[in-house]
Amino acid sequence: MNSIAVLGCGNIGLSIVEGLISTDKKKNAGIYATRRNPEELKTIAAKGVTVTSDNKLAVKNSKIIVIAVKPYKVLELLKEITPALKKDHILISVASEISLDQIQTAIKKDIPVYRVMPNTASSIKESITCVTTKNGTSKQTAEVCSIFNSIGDTVVIDEQLMEAATILGACGIAYVLRFIRAMIQGGIQIGFDAQTATKITTKTVKGAAELLLQKGAHPEQEIDKVTTPKGCTITGLNEMEHQGFSSSLIQGIVKSYQKIEK
Repeated sequence: MNSIAVLGCGNIGLSIVEGLISTDKKKNAGIYATRRNPEELKTIAAKGVTVTSDNKLAVKNSKIIVIAVKPYKVLELLKEITPALKKDHILISVASEISLDQIQTAIKKDIPVYRVMPNTASSIKESITCVTTKNGTSKQTAEVCSIFNSIGDTVVIDEQLMEAATILGACGIAYVLRFIRAMIQGGIQIGFDAQTATKITTKTVKGAAELLLQKGAHPEQEIDKVTTPKGCTITGLNEMEHQGFSSSLIQGIVKSYQKIEK
């Protein structure tokens, strides 16, 4: 793996680094993680990751640069590191609101630029990461994807879909967790203790996802297998729909998308 610098290790940046960490400390030395207060990264430093507050130093010692600061800080950071950028660098941004054109204009250098959107499940190597570029070669795109494949799966999309990818893939973690929380609460109400309800719910959600991933089936195909005539499953589903379950989820996704587009 080429040396990588993750600039701005907040929640998502730290998740990416944690996903990239190897059991081999020598390999981890090729990962640079920056933060204004590097002492806050002592957990990954203990695993061999090179931790620093010096963004330029991290850039100079890496081939692949991941910009993981908040969107409003991206252009400022690009101005800081541009003098250290070389033609063999690959620049990757995880900022949801900064376009490829904005990045290219800011750095004024002909280097490959990518936008990617992972999610916080990258810390356990289960992220789905959307990738887009305008000037990256197929070989460079494969290299970028290989990095993020180490923390989950990747899908290459058009840039116009990146905001939608943010909502469905990144914000989607929160939507699913809220559903899980509600399912646990329901489990407690019908008699389980919190620990048991949590275990049953999380394993059920994981199993449902794996059914679709491994079989390539449509959700309704699997739903049909557990909805017997006049049964408890269809009764529960119909009540959820009556209360607006699907429509509220869809509307939440649409509202989030409208917010990010403003």
